[in-house]
Amino acid sequence: MPIRPRMESAPAGAWLDSRGERERPPVHPMLSTAVKSARRAATVIQRASNNLDILKPEQKRPNDFVSEVDRAAENTIIDTLRSAYPDHAILAEESGASGMGQSDYEWIIDPLDGTTNYLHGYPYYCVSIALAVKGVLTLGVVYDPAHNDLFTAERGGGAFLNERRIRVGKRTQLTDCLVSTGHPHVNTDQLDTDMAMLKAMIQTTVGVRRQGSAALDLAYVACGRTDGYWEMNLNPWDIAAGALLVQEAGGIVTDLDGNEGWLDSGNVVAANPKVMHQMLQTLAKA
Repeated sequence: MPIRPRMESAPAGAWLDSRGERERPPVHPMLSTAVKSARRAATVIQRASNNLDILKPEQKRPNDFVSEVDRAAENTIIDTLRSAYPDHAILAEESGASGMGQSDYEWIIDPLDGTTNYLHGYPYYCVSIALAVKGVLTLGVVYDPAHNDLFTAERGGGAFLNERRIRVGKRTQLTDCLVSTGHPHVNTDQLDTDMAMLKAMIQTTVGVRRQGSAALDLAYVACGRTDGYWEMNLNPWDIAAGALLVQEAGGIVTDLDGNEGWLDSGNVVAANPKVMHQMLQTLAKA
């Protein structure tokens, strides 16, 4: 079943406290289970980080690595989800698809986004878990164990960082923005195009960051640490949870043409609404 991202948000006035201020709505039980899964996986990841020198990563493809930590973290997530929801389908980076098309509920899992960073002791990696219900992204969790940053989102319920509501940045001019990206490391056929885009963005913004975790890059857009993000040739598990965070934080997620096919194409642009058009124009010229 194709996953259809939507741009719905909570209605005006939803989840207001007695003073008229926005508060967190009740957390859905499935979101709680996803958070539990992410934290358990993070325990596996962080425990192994003390012994990186003895890990024996395998190279799946050129510049694309997997370690026993990825697999152990993924198994921990799947076991936790299966114990609560045994009939749900799962799409995971390492073990692939299970039960797809047999359930309205599909979990999309990246147990360790930023494996190369992790293996080098570079503290920019995360656990990413999303849930699609009848093809619509509904829940998202991105957990950065190195900094204990827990990003969560529920469709219509907003986005949060460590239980505090987050919003995308408010900058209105791309020339004032800090943005992030990733470069193709497996399929380099589009490297020239990617470099042209990078040059255009460097010339147009105050800076471009390349950190190596798509899920965490999107989470940073959601909380306003960066103003925009783009990348090509990604997988659903790289971007599903992070994209929902951006949407629920008031941002926009599109493909390079400004359309909604980003989850299928793997080409994604995310930004606050005021600079999205400027980003798309700049990338298109490149």
